[in-house]
Amino acid sequence: MKNLSRKKLLSYLLILILGIILFIGSSFLIKINSSPAQVSKIFSDQNKLTEGKKTSLILVGDIMLDRGVEYMIKKEGGGDFKFPFLKIVRDLKKGDILFGNLEGPISDKGVKVGSIYSFRVEPEAIEGLNYAGFDVLSVANNHIFDYGKEALEDTFKRLKEVGIDYVGGGFNEKEAYSPIIKELNSSINSPQTKIGFLAYTNLGSPYWVATDKSSGIAWINWKDLEKIRKDIKKIKSQVNILIVSLHSGEEYSSQPTQFQIEFSKAVIDAGADLVVGHHPHIIQPIEKYKQGWIVYSLGNFVFDQSFSKETIKGQMIKVLIENGEIKEVIPINIKINNYFQPEILE
Repeated sequence: MKNLSRKKLLSYLLILILGIILFIGSSFLIKINSSPAQVSKIFSDQNKLTEGKKTSLILVGDIMLDRGVEYMIKKEGGGDFKFPFLKIVRDLKKGDILFGNLEGPISDKGVKVGSIYSFRVEPEAIEGLNYAGFDVLSVANNHIFDYGKEALEDTFKRLKEVGIDYVGGGFNEKEAYSPIIKELNSSINSPQTKIGFLAYTNLGSPYWVATDKSSGIAWINWKDLEKIRKDIKKIKSQVNILIVSLHSGEEYSSQPTQFQIEFSKAVIDAGADLVVGHHPHIIQPIEKYKQGWIVYSLGNFVFDQSFSKETIKGQMIKVLIENGEIKEVIPINIKINNYFQPEILE
C-alpha cells in the first residue's frame, strides 16, 4: 500500500506540473492569437526597454606622449605605451566615440624643425592610443609639424593602419578641410545618428597649410572665417551633429582670446553644435551659446607639465545624444598623477 501511494503521489505531481506548463503555454498562445493589435502591443512593450537609449561621445584635451611622459612609460611602465591610460581606460570605453588632440607626430622619421619644445613620439605610441579606444584625433595644432612633412605624412599613414581617423590634416587641402563622419545607432526605433568632426588651428606657421598638391593642416586666420562658415553650413546638411575642434588661445590663460570667442560663435551660428578647444594647457569656461555649446579649453589630458596645479588638472566632456540631438554636455574633472596618468577627480 505504501509503494502504491508513493506511485500515485508521483503521478499526481507529474500531472500537476504538466498542467501548469500547458496552462502557461495556452495563456501565451491566447494572447498572441487574440488580435494583431495585441501582438503589436507585446512587441511595443519590449521595444520600450531600448527606446530612447542615449549614446555618448567623450572628448579630451591635449595628448603628448613624448619627453617626461615617455620617460615614465619606460621607467614605470616597462616601455608599454598603454601605461598613461591605465587609470582611465574604463571611463574612456564608456563612450561610443572618443576624440582627442594629438600633440606631435607619431613617427621615427623626419628632422626636428621646431623649437626646443619639439615633440615626436615613437611609433609604438599608437598601441597606447588604440588601447585607450581613440576613434578620432585632431592633428591641427602647433606641434604636428615639429619634425617636418615626412613625420607628418608618416603619422597619417600609421593612424590609418590601425583604424584611427585623423581630422584637421591630410595629404592635400581637400582631406585636411573635410569632415570625419561617424555613424551611431541611438536606438532600434530611430535611424542612425551621423556625427561630423572638423578641426582647425591658427597657431604655428601659415606655411603648414595643406594645398591642392601638398600635405599639411587646416591652418586658418581671421580672413578664413567666411569660407569656414560656408563649409559648416554645407557639412551640417550631411550630419545630425557637427563638432568643431579649435587649437587656439594663449598658454596658461584661464580666459579665451577674442579669436577663440568669435570663431566659436561664428561656427555655431553657421550650424555647428559644439566647439571643443585645446592648447592653453589649463581649463577655460564652458558656454551655452544659442543652439550650441562652446568648450573653450579642456586643458591637458596626458602631459608632463607638473609645474602647477592648473596644468595637472583637465576635463573630459561627455556628450549625451538622443534621437540625433545633443541632450546634455557633462564636464568630468581629471587630474594627472605623478606618473603623468590622467585619473577621474572625485
